[in-house]
Amino acid sequence: MRNSFTLIELLIVVAIIGILAAIAMPNFLNAQVRAKVARAVSNMKSVQSALESYYLDIGSYPRWAWDGWGN
Repeated sequence: MRNSFTLIELLIVVAIIGILAAIAMPNFLNAQVRAKVARAVSNMKSVQSALESYYLDIGSYPRWAWDGWGN
């Protein structure tokens, strides 16, 4: 007696894996978008904190902060 899988069993396993991947992919993509948004918000808070520290030290905001970022 041979201990091996039949073609039907292998096809069923591949189909199940495909279905699970199709379900998981949108969740993974949404998690990537949420991570990028969170990183952008964090970066903006860092810039805000740096500008506030500069203002407290110097007494005014840097010139580039109000004239089009150095233009």
